[in-house]
Amino acid sequence: MSQSSIPDFFVYGEPVRPLDIGFLHVETVLARGSIHHGQVAAHKHPQMGQITYWTSGSGTYRIEDRSWDFSAPAVSFLPSNVVHGFSIGLGTDAIVVSVADDALAAIAGQSLLPLDRPVFTDGLPDRAAWKRLATVLDMIAAEYVEARAGNDKMLLSLIAVALSHIARLAPATVAAAPSSDASLATGLRRLVDAHFRDNWPVDRYVEALATTPHLLDKAARAVLGSGVKRIVSERRLLEAKRLLLFTVRTVEDIAYEIGFDDPAYFSRFFRERIGEVLAAWRRKQLQGH
Repeated sequence: MSQSSIPDFFVYGEPVRPLDIGFLHVETVLARGSIHHGQVAAHKHPQMGQITYWTSGSGTYRIEDRSWDFSAPAVSFLPSNVVHGFSIGLGTDAIVVSVADDALAAIAGQSLLPLDRPVFTDGLPDRAAWKRLATVLDMIAAEYVEARAGNDKMLLSLIAVALSHIARLAPATVAAAPSSDASLATGLRRLVDAHFRDNWPVDRYVEALATTPHLLDKAARAVLGSGVKRIVSERRLLEAKRLLLFTVRTVEDIAYEIGFDDPAYFSRFFRERIGEVLAAWRRKQLQGH
């Protein structure tokens, strides 16, 4: 790719703009076919999450540095700021439901699916669970188009149901963590997203979240699977992978972008965690994409 940074979009192909409180948007992938022609480059949405339910056809779906070859039915949920893209064949379509972060927060307690991590799953079309999800997504699309009185409340309730069906289709994504831990971990994830470049010490995250080191570490391990330092380290590694894979920026430039003062130390950091040198990993990944 030729870009020097990963693009942010409102919906695909449109520049980011402020969202109204409770913003919702529903459309099909084919509705923007004249823009992407079946090849949606890596991008992210900074203010909203998305459900994408593939109703027909096949393709390759990418989330960060992972990819899946799929045939419909398939579904994903992506929180805001997750890099994704896809390539699809003729006749492939999906329903895309975009939901502002504040609206997702309002229905988080009604959803079985954790809303702080991406998920992708596919399966056989004759499974009853897929049929139920398809019914709910069809209801969401119809409610959105018809725009009847009270449809904002109806849509949020239906989206919570759809997210819960996705959780049932991908049960490994469901975390059995106490709600207080989940809330604290979500706050930590958002702070890490905002400040991983700034080399904040753990105490700074503790202070910003008005908690204690013990409670923050407990929540981080219960919900996110690692201690705070490791979570920050993994976030920096994720950003490094994004920039290596989706941009043409130099290793030195990427090192400074993600908060390393020494590119050589960044190279060692990457090799220790990935098991191979930067150039080899980048070459292998680009050949795969």
